[in-house]
Amino acid sequence: MMRLAKLPALPDAAGTYRWFYADVTAGPYSAVCIFMLGSLFSPRYSVAARRGGRPLEHSAVNFALYHAGVRRLWVLSEYARAELDAPGRLRIGRSTLSYEGDGTVRMAVDDGTAPWGRPVRASLTLEPMTPVGEVVQLMPGLPHYWQALAPRSQARLEVSSLGIEASGLGYHDTNHGGELLGARLSGWHWARTHREDETVVDYHLPEGVAPLRVVAGARGVRCERGPTLVESRPTHITGWGLRVPSRLHAGNVVVGQPKLLESSPFYARLEARQGPLDSLGEVADFRRFHSPFIRWMAHFRTRMGRAA
Repeated sequence: MMRLAKLPALPDAAGTYRWFYADVTAGPYSAVCIFMLGSLFSPRYSVAARRGGRPLEHSAVNFALYHAGVRRLWVLSEYARAELDAPGRLRIGRSTLSYEGDGTVRMAVDDGTAPWGRPVRASLTLEPMTPVGEVVQLMPGLPHYWQALAPRSQARLEVSSLGIEASGLGYHDTNHGGELLGARLSGWHWARTHREDETVVDYHLPEGVAPLRVVAGARGVRCERGPTLVESRPTHITGWGLRVPSRLHAGNVVVGQPKLLESSPFYARLEARQGPLDSLGEVADFRRFHSPFIRWMAHFRTRMGRAA
């Protein structure tokens, strides 16, 4: 089985980015962790990139913990540097992402909540059950790419600052691009659904581009670009004016009406569970983020961290 033993190439040029995303579903808990280079959530990088600012100068760690659909912890700390401090290990602040020789993925968060800095120590450990997926271009002609690195994993969640230890299923991927999101790619929405025997990820793109689907299970990982949806699916507007799905789907299977885990003017995170089905989805409108007013608001969800 092909597993990741080292980090993919890190971005360097102004406006480029890469992030490493993981989520874990464990009993009543859900957790999301993202290590970002050229931070998606950084109002500072949105401005600095146009002036030659480099992505590693705007690195960030995001960790969110939810219990029964309600947020318990939120970490979003931006740092002026990131480094490879060992083969296969990325460090941002005191937090690390590492790929081990047996394929295990570990994200260890040692940081503070935004904005007040309450200490948080947590870890996500994923043992892949499937091979690595292929790198796919999200939109024809645009330099934005996605790869499912460990789309279905046995996972362990530990939050020592709250005394939580739980096991379940995990998912891990990476996105990278050669220009700022929102420059030409206006947004997307996607959802990851764990079924009893496989994990399905549906990636929906703007401008009538056919959606992408990854299916990971006992027969490996396959990626395909499906037909454009013939009929529109119901949506609604959040309190911030962002349009989000009224139901989360795995293909044509309705998982259910989602809970809104995170809501902002340009980004939302949603979750739906029904029997053995567990879906976690995100909606992003990147052009909204580049509005000066929304960039100003984003400062209140982020704290500037200091290197270890």
